[in-house]
Amino acid sequence: MKHLRQLAAAVLLCATTLPAMAASTPAPAPIASEQPQQTAEQWLATLKPQHGNITLPSGIASLKLNNEFYYLSPEDTERLLTEAWGNPPGFKTLGMIVPTAVSPLADNGWGVIISYKNDGHISDDDAAKIDYADLLKQMKAEDVEDNQERRKQGYAGVTLLGWAEPPSYDQATHKMYWARELKADNADQTTLNYSIRILGREGVLELNAVAAMADLPTIKQETPKILAFTNFTDGNRYADYDSKTDKLAPYGLAALVAGGIAAKAGLFAKIGIALLAFKKFIVLGLLAVAGFFGKLFKRKRA
Repeated sequence: MKHLRQLAAAVLLCATTLPAMAASTPAPAPIASEQPQQTAEQWLATLKPQHGNITLPSGIASLKLNNEFYYLSPEDTERLLTEAWGNPPGFKTLGMIVPTAVSPLADNGWGVIISYKNDGHISDDDAAKIDYADLLKQMKAEDVEDNQERRKQGYAGVTLLGWAEPPSYDQATHKMYWARELKADNADQTTLNYSIRILGREGVLELNAVAAMADLPTIKQETPKILAFTNFTDGNRYADYDSKTDKLAPYGLAALVAGGIAAKAGLFAKIGIALLAFKKFIVLGLLAVAGFFGKLFKRKRA
């Protein structure tokens, strides 16, 4: 699955129009060339950006946005992903964080998609013990086997090249981030998979930056701000965990970073070879890494 990186100078979104009605006989529908078209600016004006303090759907977490960012609802997020970035419909989110300084339709436009996984409370007892260099080696080794299976199923392999940003975990706030550089078999350039995670009482808040490798310096600069204004609400925070009543996740931080949310069940990333031939797209799907699955957002600059 892929996202169109930007709309061209004009976004050709054909609006449905109703012709004037005659007394009892409807006028014929206008031909396609007569239907109005929207510019990129007109299309963007149909979105409803939200500012300030935002409570995410279900009340699980909140955003205290400064004037450098705005929030798009799940509905507007899906429109941006499908109508503007060309992604197939159906991916459900808690919305998106978008920088105000650049249009999401611009070549350097980017955003952070929000989702939530309630697989249980993730223990961070292994935080100080993880050797991320060694973990990367394990992930690459597992990657070879997974790619072989993907290719057998007719999908392009996705190779993990290394850390674009090594994992960093703050045990005081229970927040972390890391970035991977990946390359699909028939892609001309590498792609960025930038992950931000916030641990909570019963699950993890996933923030995935949809950006290109060229945008890495910008994402690195903005990540501390995003981490600071994104938090679980009272009752859902990491400290609210009750071992007597709450479920404990079957994995720790190492598996979380490796890409896994659920145990491997024979699923593989359905990254279409034909789709990868297009330009300015993001690949969206499940990638098996180190024996686990995780959401993967990749954006490729033409």
